[in-house]
Amino acid sequence: MSQATKRKHVVKEVLGEHMVPSDQQQIVRVLRTPGNNLHEVETAQGQRFLVSMPSKYRKNIWIKRGDFLIVDPIEEGEKVKAEISFVLCKDHVRSLQKEGFWPEAFSEVAKKHNNNRNRQTQPELPAEPQSSGEESSSEDDSDLFVNTNRRQYHESEEESEEEEAA
Repeated sequence: MSQATKRKHVVKEVLGEHMVPSDQQQIVRVLRTPGNNLHEVETAQGQRFLVSMPSKYRKNIWIKRGDFLIVDPIEEGEKVKAEISFVLCKDHVRSLQKEGFWPEAFSEVAKKHNNNRNRQTQPELPAEPQSSGEESSSEDDSDLFVNTNRRQYHESEEESEEEEAA
């Protein structure tokens, strides 16, 4: 099977299929990706461990911080305690919440996650300033590209004034 055909089938499986976790499987949230197709995850009970990505997902499906997964436990693992069996998208999360399979600990996190994704896919464009014959100031950075892969830190004017006064 060619790489393109394999990718097509894997993406179709992840996006189209609805999956309910079995008794051994559990739903986890991705905290970070240390590398080597490993992901650090957290369960609904707050337990943290590493999970491995199976070879069928490698270079076909990308997982980022905050995504939800269904994992199968690995008995012989010391550091790596599970393997990814399914990647949950926002539609899967909604259906699991409706059916009552979604852990309560992740309910608030999932709502924030879906809201953030909706904002990222439909960014609000700033209103075009009416030009009065002069160029806009070079200090206005509102039209610059915002990297959504980095956490956004906002500093208020009050905090900066307090720092200057001290």
